[in-house]
Amino acid sequence: MPSFFPHETVAWRTFEPGAFRKLTFSVVATAAVTGVVLRLYRAFVLTHGPSASWLYLGGAAAVAVVLFFGMATLHLGNFTVRRWLWRVPAFAVIEAAAEMATSAVLIAAGREPLGTGRAHFHHWPGMAAEVVAMRLAALTLFALVLAGIVTLVRYAMLRRDAATAGAAADVWEEDEGR
Repeated sequence: MPSFFPHETVAWRTFEPGAFRKLTFSVVATAAVTGVVLRLYRAFVLTHGPSASWLYLGGAAAVAVVLFFGMATLHLGNFTVRRWLWRVPAFAVIEAAAEMATSAVLIAAGREPLGTGRAHFHHWPGMAAEVVAMRLAALTLFALVLAGIVTLVRYAMLRRDAATAGAAADVWEEDEGR
């Protein structure tokens, strides 16, 4: 009689990425989270600190830049450089849209800082245009530099692997010749 069930089972190990890693696969989710966090962070920094201190504002701007480029890098790191062509502008536009939606909510609540006062809805279109242009330009330049670095590192790794494989082949030929 044939056996329909195996005598031994094989355990297949599946890789299930964590929640944050799953988030980084989605350009919409990663950019939206980045936009909301950046706008809330900006509002907090401008209303709860010594705004006359260049050190404070410079440090806060550095944290925002690291957050923006870090989240973009986390997303782009999941894909090949060729697939970045549409992901970079999409990330920038979605991030800016999420940031400006958060800004609209803050304006409605009367909590969006603009200079020494509060922003109003008639300021919003100008702020939106500036944010989209800045995010798109900054992320495009950053992605170009990052793509160059990634390409150089991959090329160096290929050369190293080729040299290692060549050395192994030479050793193999020497062993066969004996």
